[in-house]
Amino acid sequence: MTKHLKERRLSICKAFAAVLLISFTLTACVTTRAVKLGTSISRPSVYWKDVLVYRSADQVSGKYEEIALLSATGDSSWTSEETMWNSMRKKAGELGANAIILDAMSEPSAGAKVAAAFLLGAGAERKGKAVAIYVFPKEE
Repeated sequence: MTKHLKERRLSICKAFAAVLLISFTLTACVTTRAVKLGTSISRPSVYWKDVLVYRSADQVSGKYEEIALLSATGDSSWTSEETMWNSMRKKAGELGANAIILDAMSEPSAGAKVAAAFLLGAGAERKGKAVAIYVFPKEE
């Protein structure tokens, strides 16, 4: 194998590695913002996997305090609903919330996805909302 072919193969391998790295980075590309509510006291953070997820306030089995409104966005080509929910769980945990109540998850239309991918060169956004809450321990 000639030196030129070896260099070309190495160049292709580097390009492939760069594409994989970019793909990995974009996969986790969800932005979650929080707007704190009221005058809730500051609580220690909660590990995100310990933050419970409720579909509605009726499912919360005790007294709770609303901590923040959460809003998450991510490229629909690179995110899933699960990554969106997990991003909101992480943000809630950082704020000391131990649960979230899901509000809405919106998907871009098929037309928006096609337009974004081919005409604009960017992805269409998936959006999600939730309320971060602190569920008080049950009294015994």
